[in-house]
Amino acid sequence: MRNLPEARVARLAECHKEQKAGYGQHTSPFPRHTAPFLNVLIEMEKDAKSHYTIHFTYKALSLLAKHCDLEDPEQVRTFIAKMNVSSGYKRNLCIAYNKFCKYYKISWNMPTYHPESKGIKIPTKEKIEMLIANAKKPTSIKLQISKETGLRPIELCNLRVKDLDLEQRLIYPTTAKNGASKILKISNSLKETLQEHIDTHKLNPDNRLFKGNSEDYGKHYRAMRNALADKLHDPTIKTIRLYDLRHYFATTLYAKTRDILLVKQQMGHKKIETTLIYTQLLNLNDDEWTVKTATNVKEATELLEAGFEYIQDIDGIKLYRKRK
Repeated sequence: MRNLPEARVARLAECHKEQKAGYGQHTSPFPRHTAPFLNVLIEMEKDAKSHYTIHFTYKALSLLAKHCDLEDPEQVRTFIAKMNVSSGYKRNLCIAYNKFCKYYKISWNMPTYHPESKGIKIPTKEKIEMLIANAKKPTSIKLQISKETGLRPIELCNLRVKDLDLEQRLIYPTTAKNGASKILKISNSLKETLQEHIDTHKLNPDNRLFKGNSEDYGKHYRAMRNALADKLHDPTIKTIRLYDLRHYFATTLYAKTRDILLVKQQMGHKKIETTLIYTQLLNLNDDEWTVKTATNVKEATELLEAGFEYIQDIDGIKLYRKRK
């Protein structure tokens, strides 16, 4: 199973009860290996854990159950240790398995993995627009949303039509990772594209905006991206991840506003420390500025209210600039 959609935990529980009541294993549409940890997922749902957390725990325990006996902690420890993956991913697998052990009161010494410190890369505006132009719908629409809103892939793919207020060009997403709520503004061109998408597919307010999940989004994006990189003989394009569009949004927003609290709110961060990373990533081109001048208080006030920042005074004329 590649995804755990809404209400799946409840359905899994029903299937588990049917099996206990005497139904054969073949009556369940879910893999046999899910049974040992159904109760863990149900308990997480009762504890109001986010869909994102439940979904990852499901995938992690599914992976471990395919290769290990979940009741044998040492076997799980050994398997995780030998995996050719990042320390951060190993840590997340351990956290998921720890939930299983805690529920079933299995004693184990959880290994400590420290996630590697990775630098955040910001793709250029030109390459992002190149990717959007090269993608087919609906991937191109998703990429435009990612660029303009900084939504996580899972947040984007969970959007429903009713989460959009196209009249005011606003998106009200459900945040992942129990993040803070946010309201995101979109461009007029994206508004028109979304309206056309909704009309073409005859979507109702409760319908998901796009079919598929974040894994599908990532798969289609990578295939398109890699094909474009090969076509243009530009291997750097292959290094642009979906999350880099989120980083691009945060960095450009901070560059335009210098308002770290606004960036924190728009990104849905809980901690300001997470947002502060983007204050160090202003590697945008210097030619992306609009420059204005002011000769009196009224003009200066209007420029400041429009988001311009004061630079210097030359011969009595004040210079202001703002990112394009």
